[in-house]
Amino acid sequence: MIEFKVLKESKKSKARLGALKTKHGGVETPCLVPVATQGVVKTLTNKEVKEAKTQILIANTFHLHLRPTEEIIKKSGGIHKFMNCNMPIMTDSGGFQVFSFGFGRDFGVGKKLKGKSLNQIKEKSQPKSLKITDEGVYFKSLIDGRKLFLGPKESIKIQESLGADIIFAFDECTPPLATKEYIASSLKKTHRWAEICLKEKKSRQAIFGIIQGSKFKDLRQKSAKFIASLGFDGWAVGGDLGESKKTTASILNWTLPFLDKTKPRHLLGIGKLDDIENIIKCGVDFFDCTVPTHYGRRGIAYTESGVLNLNQSKFLKDKNPLDKKCSCWVCGEYRRNYISHLIKAKEITGLRLVSFHNLYFFNSFIEKIREKIRNGKL
Repeated sequence: MIEFKVLKESKKSKARLGALKTKHGGVETPCLVPVATQGVVKTLTNKEVKEAKTQILIANTFHLHLRPTEEIIKKSGGIHKFMNCNMPIMTDSGGFQVFSFGFGRDFGVGKKLKGKSLNQIKEKSQPKSLKITDEGVYFKSLIDGRKLFLGPKESIKIQESLGADIIFAFDECTPPLATKEYIASSLKKTHRWAEICLKEKKSRQAIFGIIQGSKFKDLRQKSAKFIASLGFDGWAVGGDLGESKKTTASILNWTLPFLDKTKPRHLLGIGKLDDIENIIKCGVDFFDCTVPTHYGRRGIAYTESGVLNLNQSKFLKDKNPLDKKCSCWVCGEYRRNYISHLIKAKEITGLRLVSFHNLYFFNSFIEKIREKIRNGKL
């Protein structure tokens, strides 16, 4: 199980400092939860991830179920021993894959809507590549194409075998293009699945319930009240989060007041640099995001002076470190011209160097936000 304590609440915003205790270590909140989809933060070792000031990771139930399978991980002593990772770990439920392999792929959209017309997904619509039923979701394996079924019972069983410190209830991560009727129908499934997840869980792992409802205030509040009534160990706000930072903030402000504030709050799948301070000011404790390493593997570096695209030839003549103000070992030992060369030559080391720097930069950025809260400045 976990212990969570709110250490300080801001008087200027809804931001707060917290301390999470788990069997595998503690976490200062608010914090980023880097994504270790297949049991690894891409290109980095666990030692490097920790050196980048990471406190906790989230791995992916669906992908680990496919490969190497939860049975292999369980026989290896659980995910911590399998990964040789001595920090707290979360596992998602597989609910995000309902969206990403479904309507997300069909319409080319993410959790935030950008320039697409609304209401394209009607109440009884189905994605092209999977089937959503009242009992769960039928997928096709990404490896061999075989049919797979994942529902609340299956998700909990897999997550218990994986053995993370914190697990999540199975839900449908809803698409931003859906009508209100579709979202309302989906919400009924998510709520029913949440009850089944709690009933099925036999382990001592902490479990977070997920609030859905898309951009609709009444559905978000309905979901928050229902999930809050079920006795989860923490809360997560999931699904699509509107078309702007303002909409995301509205969704959080509609939702969080209905939740027991003594328990941790997680925002699923959001964490771009310009989102972070806004969501923390709304009262979010944890948020998972692939941005630091996703962009790092594409040669995009985050710095105090802005974003650098190291694919650009101009950086081949630049002898500066990625960021003069950054104290990570990458900035201490390498220069932009060399890293740009590695990126343009498609050398793996380049991806690793930028990924490490970005992760360190993001965690340092959030460290400064915690300090602002501590000093009453945020």
